[in-house]
Parts: sequence; structure tokens; C-alpha cells
Amino acid sequence: MAEVIQILILGMALGGVYALMGSGLSLVFGVMRIVNLAHPVLIMAGAYVAYWAARLYGIDPLLTLPIAAVILAATGVILYKLVFEREARSAKYSEMTVLLTFALAMVLEGALGTAFTNTQRVTSPDYATDAFFIGDIFIPKGQLYAGIVSLAIISALALFLKYSRFGYAIRATTQNREAAELLGVNVNLVGLVSFAIGIGLAGAAGSLVSFVFSFFPAKHWEWIAVLMSLVVLGGMGSIFGTVLASFILAVVAAFIGAYFGATWSTLTFFVALFVVLLVRPQGIFGEKPELA
Repeated sequence: MAEVIQILILGMALGGVYALMGSGLSLVFGVMRIVNLAHPVLIMAGAYVAYWAARLYGIDPLLTLPIAAVILAATGVILYKLVFEREARSAKYSEMTVLLTFALAMVLEGALGTAFTNTQRVTSPDYATDAFFIGDIFIPKGQLYAGIVSLAIISALALFLKYSRFGYAIRATTQNREAAELLGVNVNLVGLVSFAIGIGLAGAAGSLVSFVFSFFPAKHWEWIAVLMSLVVLGGMGSIFGTVLASFILAVVAAFIGAYFGATWSTLTFFVALFVVLLVRPQGIFGEKPELA
């Protein structure tokens, strides 16, 4: 029983981090229909912000988190204006963004690799290698803190979307872009701000990733299937679904990793993505597309 509880705790802690990593991707798709394959490399960029802040100035990654979020949000504004805004009304916009963001991911990977090389990095605050002990059960402080901070950020996002006036506009645009525009919503501004928030969340996640996982520019390719499995299982565009899927898959992966090895743990996300696309492509909370 202690072993089961131990694995469950580890899975739940990582699930919070996965949820933050996937929430920005889900938000951007829900509002703008952008399938952002560059989201993982932007998370890597956020991790580098935290890494160099810690190395040069000794700033704790948790304190760097808002800085990384703001820097990446500003980057998101620039990317949206340069790459995504022009064809936002195209009927084939989602399909186009797959190619655009794939190319963008390669460009950003090259830029990060040139600037920082492909050496594996990790920030090392004291709590990253420490743990709380409750009898025979240990709780890694790094994963616990990262999971708690992730859930706090997601909760703040949920409150913003539910109760703020701009949150109403974002939810209206997500549900029906044309109807929202007819009712006076500035969908262009909503798209810009939503994209900035989504990329800002990637920066925040990167700051946490910097001490939970090792990272290097090319590692973003490993994260694409993980994040897509979370978003697809939860339902494309559903932040709550992404959070729920993150905890489900993180716990399942933790048990598989404990009993069958780390390689099979990673495979969990690939298998989940494959099965969901075959059995229920709209995910848990996604809407089934209507046939013409």
C-alpha cells in the first residue's frame, strides 16, 4: 500500500506540471484554432530564462517564473503579429498553423541551439534534490512545489476566464468566433491577448521544468507527443479537460514506469494519443464534429 501511495503522489505532482505545460496550448487552440507545435520549444525557452537567471544572478526559478512568463508573453505578441494574424480568417487556418508552427519550432530550436548549445541543463535549487518524509513515503520538494504553483496559476487563469469581462470575451470567441464578433467582441484583440497568455503560460511552465526535468533545445521534440496527448485526451480547446487528462496520464505513466521501466512510462503518452484518436478523437470534453 505504501508503494502504491508513493507512486500516486509522484504521478500527481508531475500531473500538475503537465497541466500547466498543456493549458497554454489548449487555450491557444480553443480561441485561435492554432495547433501550436512550437509550444514545447517555447517552454524550453522559458527554462533557459530560469537557468541563466539562476546561474548569473542566483535567482530562484520560482521567483524567475513571472519574469519568464512576461518575456515569453511579449515574444508571443511578436510571433502573433508576424506569423499568425494575417490568415486568421482562413477556412484552412488550423491546417496552415500545423506547418507554420512546425517551421517555427525548427527555427527556434536552431536559435536556442546556437545560443546555448545542446548540452543538457538543469537548475539546482536546494529543494530540487530534497524531500519530505512521512514514514516510508517521500515527497520530492521540487515536484511538489512545481505542482502546487502550476495548479495555482491554472486556478488564476480559470478565475480570469470565468469572472473577468475580457474572460467573457475569450470564452465567447472560443464558443463561436463569428457570433462573438457580431455581438461587438474585438476578436482580433482577443486572439492577440489569448496567444500572449498561452505563450506566457509556456514561459511559466519552462521555469518549473528547469528544475523538475533536464532540458536542451532539441528536447522539445520529445514533449510534442506528451502535450498533444494531454490536449487531445482532454478535448481540444478544453483547459479543464487538459488538466484532468494531465493527472490521469501522469499517474498511469508513473505506475507503468515503476513496474515496467522508464521507457514504457514515456510510451504511455504515445499510446494514449493513438488510442484516443482512434476511439474518441474529440476527447473527454471535446465536441464531436458535425458531419456535413
